[in-house]
Amino acid sequence: MAVTQESATLLDRVLRVYKPHCRYLRSANVLPGGEPLRAACDFEIPESCYIDDTGHFNSVEFNICYNQSLYWLLATSVRDRLLPVLSGWTMDDFWARQLPDIYIAAYEAVFHTPMRGRELFHGEIEVRRTRHRRPTAARPGVIWLDTAVRFWEQGGGQCDGRIRIAVTNLPREGDDQS
Repeated sequence: MAVTQESATLLDRVLRVYKPHCRYLRSANVLPGGEPLRAACDFEIPESCYIDDTGHFNSVEFNICYNQSLYWLLATSVRDRLLPVLSGWTMDDFWARQLPDIYIAAYEAVFHTPMRGRELFHGEIEVRRTRHRRPTAARPGVIWLDTAVRFWEQGGGQCDGRIRIAVTNLPREGDDQS
């Protein structure tokens, strides 16, 4: 997958929060069409960052790959104004919230056939639905993103998941979004 220098620079910045041996996302591109917002990603896990080799792509690696692709897609969405719910955000808003305020609220992963995950493999992430709860005196504002992801490799291994993301501590500009 061809990657522009601008995308490579953004990817490096997104992955900066990960230890060097845990940076599995190699490249990503937004797919055309816009609705739902989707990106194609390539990954490689030379060795597990937390355990002896299990011999298969597991739920921890699934989650790390998902998180890295989500962070990249959200950063790209802020930069390129791709998601209306984030249209009032600046890149500084995203960087300040990347780790403390973007989190998984619900998670389901299904492993259809085993994957090895140690050589180049592919993924696709999409934002299927967005919702925004405006802040009130009684409760803070929240953005929810209903997302889907799938991973596969040449040997036929595949898995997919549905993940709901909550974004909290919204920047002031986010208060006026619909």
